[in-house]
Amino acid sequence: MDILAQLIVSGISVGMVYGVIAFGYQLTFATSKTLNFGQGEALMLGALVGLTTINFLIATGMSTLVAFALMLPIVLIFGLAQGAVVEFLGVRQAMRTKSEAGWIMATIALGIIFKNLAENIWGRDALRFPSPLPEQALSLGAVRIQPMEIAILLGALGLMVAVEIFNRKSIYGKAVVATALDRDAAGLMGIDTRLVITFSYALSSMSAAFAGVLVAPITLTGPAMGGALGLKAFAVAIIGGLSSGYGVVVGGMILGITENLTGYYISTGYKDVPGLLLLLLVLSIKPAGLFGSTAIKKV
Repeated sequence: MDILAQLIVSGISVGMVYGVIAFGYQLTFATSKTLNFGQGEALMLGALVGLTTINFLIATGMSTLVAFALMLPIVLIFGLAQGAVVEFLGVRQAMRTKSEAGWIMATIALGIIFKNLAENIWGRDALRFPSPLPEQALSLGAVRIQPMEIAILLGALGLMVAVEIFNRKSIYGKAVVATALDRDAAGLMGIDTRLVITFSYALSSMSAAFAGVLVAPITLTGPAMGGALGLKAFAVAIIGGLSSGYGVVVGGMILGITENLTGYYISTGYKDVPGLLLLLLVLSIKPAGLFGSTAIKKV
């Protein structure tokens, strides 16, 4: 039972990273019914920009914790800008021409370009990201947990709550909600829906970049780190439901815990299989996701 508890706690930490990235998928789907298939690369770029920034600040004599705190706003701003570029270059024209394949291929292509740029700037080798918190695990009864894993949980929940408060309390957030509910009606009410969609892409990449600097201290950082995380987060978004912010959190924890249990009790070579099987099961039984709602379209 102690081992089981340990696996569940570790799985929740990993699952929250999946949830934050999947939350970005949900943001763009809500406003435009499109997805950024370069979310993994947004995470990777956020981590690498964060690594460069934190190493520079540490070299000036700052402590790692202070450098990490000062680095976060820079990474978030970079994520916002990167997401806006993706929407402008890869999505806007495709939406104007109503090309379904256009935005899919454009976001994938931009993801490949960003990865190649990262390889030429930072190299292909995995790099170590300085941890702002002690690396010695804390003992919570029989469960041992790293301080950075607690930070991942709190940071992920904090970001999602902040976005939710923004949507509910600010005039700009209400414009996002109105566009998500009915884009045509929102446009008739004077809302610049094109700007709202750009903003949703900016928020989406910002959340991925934030996830990158959260997970980087407990993994290695490099141009190849985002591919698998982006795909798993997409699976989480489908499992939880692309129309449900709550669903992506639950879906992330389900996938993270399932992977840990499979890797320990069966084999690490099979730890990705249960998540994929769950994805196929959800698609066959409830295509809108566990917490998603089915939309009815008039044709």
